[in-house]
Parts: sequence; C-alpha cells; structure tokens
Amino acid sequence: MTDHRHTEGMRVRREVLGDAHVDRAVASTTEFTAPFQDYITESAWGSVWTRDGLDRRTRSCLTLALLTALGHHEELALHVRAAVRNGLTAAEIGEVLLHTGVYAGVPAANAAYAVAQRVLREIEEP
Repeated sequence: MTDHRHTEGMRVRREVLGDAHVDRAVASTTEFTAPFQDYITESAWGSVWTRDGLDRRTRSCLTLALLTALGHHEELALHVRAAVRNGLTAAEIGEVLLHTGVYAGVPAANAAYAVAQRVLREIEEP
C-alpha cells in the first residue's frame, strides 16, 4: 500500500460516498477484511477516481451503468447517493438507467429504477 494513494483514496472515498458510510466501513473492518479495504481505497479511490481524465459526474454515470448491468443492487444504492453528491439530478440518473436498459436489458434497468427510486425518496425525506 502506498501512503499517498491510500490518503488520496480515503479523501475521495469520503467526498464521494460520505463520511457516515466510510466510517461504518472502517469501523466494521476486521483483520480478515482489512486487505480488501486497503485495496479498494488505494486502487479504486486512490488510483482511478483521482484521475483527471473524467470528472466525478461522468465517473458516477459509468458506475451506475455498470452496477445496473451487472445487477449489483446494494452497490447501486450506495452509488445513487454518491451520484447525487457528485451533482447528478434524479432526471439524469433516470437517463443513465434508461440508456443502460438499451444495452444491458430491460430487467436490469427495471430493477435499477426500483433501487434508485427508493434511494432518491430516502434522500428527499427530512
């Protein structure tokens, strides 16, 4: 693990996912899961999300599309929240899911719409 990538990864991870989520993930880290937590912090967040080639809105769009296509609904819910934090509107999230449905299939998009709608309602509630 490189200290710089881990530090930058943790900074971006917190900015995108929020302190509450990251604090829960860190608090639940065990000796068994620590290598994985270090890996995702350094590689996904410290090496990829920190790159200049795409802005965070675009990275969020890609993440939503891929999680939809692959059926990773728990991660999708997390990244719907992150997409809102990264500036996407509900309408833009819907466009990403609609577009994904063309290429990944209607059932995948239908399930993703249900997840996104639930999360967006939770965000709107006080």
